[in-house]
Amino acid sequence: MSISTKMRGFAERSSWIRKMFEEGAKMKAQYGAENVFDFSLGNPDVPPPAEFTRVIQEIVSDETPGMHAYMPNGGYPWVREALAGKMSKEQGVEIFHGDMLMTCGAAGALNVVMKALLNPGEEVILLAPYFVEYNFYVDNHGGVSKVVQTDDEFNIDTAAIEEAITEKTKAVLINSPNNPTGQVYSQESMNKLGRLLDKKGAELKTTIYLLMDEPYRKIIFDDNVVGSILQSTNNSIVLSSYSKDLSLPGERIGYLAVHPDITDKSALLDAMTLANRILGFVNAPALMQRVVAELQDASVDNSIYVKRRETFCKILTDAGYDFIPPKGAFYLFPKSPIEDDVKFCAILQEEKILAVPGRGFGAPGYFRLAFCVSDAVIAGSAQAFKNAMAKAKEI
Repeated sequence: MSISTKMRGFAERSSWIRKMFEEGAKMKAQYGAENVFDFSLGNPDVPPPAEFTRVIQEIVSDETPGMHAYMPNGGYPWVREALAGKMSKEQGVEIFHGDMLMTCGAAGALNVVMKALLNPGEEVILLAPYFVEYNFYVDNHGGVSKVVQTDDEFNIDTAAIEEAITEKTKAVLINSPNNPTGQVYSQESMNKLGRLLDKKGAELKTTIYLLMDEPYRKIIFDDNVVGSILQSTNNSIVLSSYSKDLSLPGERIGYLAVHPDITDKSALLDAMTLANRILGFVNAPALMQRVVAELQDASVDNSIYVKRRETFCKILTDAGYDFIPPKGAFYLFPKSPIEDDVKFCAILQEEKILAVPGRGFGAPGYFRLAFCVSDAVIAGSAQAFKNAMAKAKEI
């Protein structure tokens, strides 16, 4: 056997998202891209804000020696200072540049945190539905994922989390606005969770960290507000990226920030800085650090996602699907009209619709649709969704 047993197993149950994306590529080649409705991948098509082009052109033209050299593993101090100023206003807690690290995307940040925190066999609680890669990130560093379901509206179920906590619990990882549901957790529910983790940590004579993955923070609908876990518990860490709010997923630029009064702060930051290096990242990309430092107040045109959400919700409602309208991010997570979500995604595929089964997110019986695609793809899918529903009713 040429590859490890573990990786062979991972490959067999690897991301449904990528599987469907790859299937979509085959279908587009066969039927023509204009005839395939691909909602499989959260790969934003909305262009970066206009300021991005101006800033990156200015920086690329700067020929000052050392522009592309190594810097401290945690990132340029002045870049972190710019981000800390923005985060302090955003989170309602004063953050200093020394409380932060620049990372290779939010995925890099999550791996850095897991590397720094986990001993073999320690547990990280994930709230389902969740981004499937979380399982792999925890396993990367010897941890064990423990999945807890959210409530019927995908909100935090504190009682279920309390029941899942053991002496091995090291962290709880939440994601708001949520991928795949679009749910936004209320500040009250996060405060309740923070108090629970502080209480259980004291009882078990340990520290249980609350981690928040929030790359969709700026993609928000109606009057919904994204809260701050830094206000919920001192033992909290925020992880994010510029992949979604600046439409830069391929540039792999992100960051993490710890609460200024987090337990063992100095040792934790030292461990994460070392992890940033020894995991092979070394440091976040120098060019993109300089770019995002100039774009702290910039964001993509959110009105595009607002319009798409409205259009897509109407299409699904008219076709008879049951779903909760998302409060943020760019996903819809309808219930499958038949019990087997994989089978229903196959029915959708017969209608040239690419969707991701809910079991890929720890939530069988649902399917995910990413609406970071053109208006024409969304509008063109209306009859296909009706056809799929009609087929499901015949089963």
